[in-house]
Amino acid sequence: MRNPRNERVSSDIDGNSAERTCILSGEKAVRGEFIRLAISPDGLVLPDVHARAPGRGAWIGVSREALEIAVSKNKLKGALARAYKGAAITIPDDLADRIEAALSRALTDRLGLELKSGRLLMGSDRIAQNAREGRVEWLAHAADAREDGSRKLDQAWRVGSEAEGSGLRGVTLPLDRDTLSVALGRDNVVHLALNDRGAADRVDTLLKRLLHFQGQVISREAPNGGGGHNDPIGDPNGPGMDDDDNGPAPAASVTTN
Repeated sequence: MRNPRNERVSSDIDGNSAERTCILSGEKAVRGEFIRLAISPDGLVLPDVHARAPGRGAWIGVSREALEIAVSKNKLKGALARAYKGAAITIPDDLADRIEAALSRALTDRLGLELKSGRLLMGSDRIAQNAREGRVEWLAHAADAREDGSRKLDQAWRVGSEAEGSGLRGVTLPLDRDTLSVALGRDNVVHLALNDRGAADRVDTLLKRLLHFQGQVISREAPNGGGGHNDPIGDPNGPGMDDDDNGPAPAASVTTN
């Protein structure tokens, strides 16, 4: 990535909770909810989902559909021209595909790191046991998981969370078992669980950003007073931009089947 010519670069190391403005919708949110765009040495606009590239960054918080509309109507080009002060840039035709792939990879990479860290529960029986004992903070199922298997784990989670009769349930991931199995290097990965609240929040941040870009909404009750998850979807209208920043994606933990 590079800094556009004549662009003043600032050092922005204010962390994942700093507020950003979407250059398309004008909406504001913490940077962990938005996607950073940066420029490659040849002027190509690329996703910088971990916000690590040097230089000034432009942020978007709209869905894929809204982004594609903005590209087709040249609204993204105009917003980026303002953000980068007229620097020569090229928006790839497959920008939306690249963003979605990068968001998915960020999520699966994090799950892979948590597997290596030893904070991963494996197998439905072990997940169910930990869930009933109140040691699960987050539960998820592959997109192609069988409904009966997911329902049993959801019930075990409600029992262990003292939330019987509530709507507490695991989230359905936008990834199938084959994708999860390849990412985690295990066979037939269907269900995932986290046993640490902080880890669950960090994984949720990556998951919510991916689902939001796909135009989906997470709505799930959380145990122990935690809130559900809902993703607003922006419109490609108003301007906004932000400075560069550096910072790795935060850690998380998970389980597999």
